[in-house]
Amino acid sequence: MIGILKAVGSDDKTIRKIFLYQATWLIGKGLLWGNLIGIGLAFLQLKTGLVTLNPESYYIKTVPVNLNLLHIILLNAGTMAAIIIMLLVPANLISRITPVKAIRYD
Repeated sequence: MIGILKAVGSDDKTIRKIFLYQATWLIGKGLLWGNLIGIGLAFLQLKTGLVTLNPESYYIKTVPVNLNLLHIILLNAGTMAAIIIMLLVPANLISRITPVKAIRYD
């Protein structure tokens, strides 16, 4: 795809943007599903006490859960920011690939 975009005249900035937009879409999808599953399991534990602890070793009967909306939002925002920052280097490397190298099939 990079080779074809370069062959039809796309500049490096456009290819970088496409790469980062696609990565952001995939990260967002992963965060959405991860949050649905994780918060769902935490909420289930909060309401039902599904996971129990050995009363001989612990002072409480079930695993405690703290669902704080601010913590969840900050964790998701931090995760998204860290991954996007880490993807800037590969995005710059990808945009510098020559069309001949990208299209050639070895």
